[in-house]
Amino acid sequence: MAAVDHHGAFGQDAFGRRAERAARFFGTPQYIVGQTLVVIGWIVLNAVALVSHWDPYPFILLNLAFSTQAAYAAPLILLAQTRQADRDKMAAVKAERRHDEQTEQGEKRVAALKAETDKLEQLLESNTDLTRQDKELTEQVASLTREIHALLSSGSKT
Repeated sequence: MAAVDHHGAFGQDAFGRRAERAARFFGTPQYIVGQTLVVIGWIVLNAVALVSHWDPYPFILLNLAFSTQAAYAAPLILLAQTRQADRDKMAAVKAERRHDEQTEQGEKRVAALKAETDKLEQLLESNTDLTRQDKELTEQVASLTREIHALLSSGSKT
């Protein structure tokens, strides 16, 4: 499928493309494992730090970092979903157009087949009529032949 050109509040929407990349990354195992390792490292360094605790228990800075991350992640994910919904809508419109075109072509084919069927029915009726006429003429010829034969037979006896 060709790339869809989205134009939004950010011009050519480079921001939207980056938002989609970020939203896709948030759902990867690499991100989840990486974030887990950072959190474990943060807690370990602050819980057993021998020199300084920059974020002592209950880890308020870590909470703030999570809140900030959530504050940015949620809108980025929503933006990515909106862009995907737009692409899906455009794809659905294209599919509907293709379906309409196929339906129109099918209707044209059906009309052409009906026209051919009508012609064949007319030919069949004509053929049936000609066959009936042929039968009648053959019966008339046979009848006339019998009459001629009868006349010739009776004329030769006299």
